[in-house]
Amino acid sequence: MTVSEELGITTKKEEDPAEWYREVVIKSGLADYSSVGGCIVFKPRSYSIWEKVRKEIDRRFHDIGIENAYFPLFIPEKLLEKEAEHFEGFTPEVAWVTRAGSSDLDERLAIRPTSEAIMYDSYKDWVRSWRDLPLKINQWNNVVRWEFKHATPFLRTREFLWQEGHCAYATDDGVLEDKERVLDAYQEVCEDYLAIPCVRGRKTEKEKFSGAVDTYSLEHLLPDGKAIQGPTYHNDGTNFAKDFDITYTDEDGEEKYVRQSTFGFSTRQIGTMIMMHSDDRGLVVPPKVAPTRSVIVPIYHSKDERKAVMEVAEKVHGSLERCKMDDRENKTPGRKFNEWEVKGVPIRIEIGPSEAEEDQVTIVRRDTGEKKMVSVENVEETVEEELNNMQKSLFKRATELLEEGTQEVRDYDDLVSIVEENGGFVKAPWCGKKICEEIVKDDTSAKITNIPFMYDEPDGEKCIRCGDKAKHWVNFAKSY
Repeated sequence: MTVSEELGITTKKEEDPAEWYREVVIKSGLADYSSVGGCIVFKPRSYSIWEKVRKEIDRRFHDIGIENAYFPLFIPEKLLEKEAEHFEGFTPEVAWVTRAGSSDLDERLAIRPTSEAIMYDSYKDWVRSWRDLPLKINQWNNVVRWEFKHATPFLRTREFLWQEGHCAYATDDGVLEDKERVLDAYQEVCEDYLAIPCVRGRKTEKEKFSGAVDTYSLEHLLPDGKAIQGPTYHNDGTNFAKDFDITYTDEDGEEKYVRQSTFGFSTRQIGTMIMMHSDDRGLVVPPKVAPTRSVIVPIYHSKDERKAVMEVAEKVHGSLERCKMDDRENKTPGRKFNEWEVKGVPIRIEIGPSEAEEDQVTIVRRDTGEKKMVSVENVEETVEEELNNMQKSLFKRATELLEEGTQEVRDYDDLVSIVEENGGFVKAPWCGKKICEEIVKDDTSAKITNIPFMYDEPDGEKCIRCGDKAKHWVNFAKSY
């Protein structure tokens, strides 16, 4: 798949979001398409963002007592078949290895679509007594799901990167306690680093993870009015424990099944970040995860000007972290400005002859385009201040989008018209019955994203669809 080779972003975000997104991803240098259909190359700029996210999640997981491990990429078919309900949902997406060299394998091996089967085959041997619990393991890996035809970088690819946590406990209390702690970790990284506000809640029975007792999610609202699911946490009860015979002997000598949880955060969040913050000039990256936080562009027209400008530029460059010096001779300043805007570097520092003479620089913020003249001795302090302001501003703007894009309704016709005309989250009372949920989706293509924890109980309210007593306020939205 190709995008326009013209300099800069040629497609407007509002006019063609899909093509605009592809242009931003490719021209910013985050990713590239590969010769493997449906798979992308994570270029250094996007992988750097992922490494920062991973570091922050790992740090928080450590505080919860979750340890990292690694399990095989290949999963014997007999193990997948043990988790019948869960496996059935993945069957169309599983890629299989059937031959090694010129020989057929005795048993097909699945290329990891998720790791429950291969991990729990070990858990059944590792867990014997209540003293072995809780067992809290996470792994960072790649998974393969082969069902669709056209890749959308970060959002939908056949291979993607993620972390998958798999924990076992003696009781449900451990599962529910860590639910809050893991969701806290996810929300902190989404909001404090990626500047993406979250709506935290529980999935409906229809939308929950196959094989789970309950699924909890962080949901996001994007500028185009569509929702996108973020990280999730699943209370699996004893479902997997029974499939894989993971039992322990309690303090009274009674054999019991462990309770389990699974949870994950994927590179899909990079795609969500791109769609949330970027604009018609290209990528916008929150400073906390930006691979390059600032770039210096020296401007001169003669050898004498170059000497004076570069003397100031080198001084500034040495004082800043994750700062790049763009002193390429074969590019004009205007072309450099355009390139770094497309790449989403948060701060551009311009230094020309007049600035050098006054021992000053011009600082330009990527998100607002605001310019500020600053003395060289105050550059470090000012850049840090502007980076912090930009981080806060991106989150504030995204939060305002969420608030303005959430409308409360009690009339079914209003729900339908808002979904069709404006999009966004439609907050409505719901009776809890699957049939009403399905009718709304059939009529509007909007689903219940989750049952937000922030909403109070709908005392005295009637279901938006059937008129029966409502059990929950929920968010309906068209989703990616």
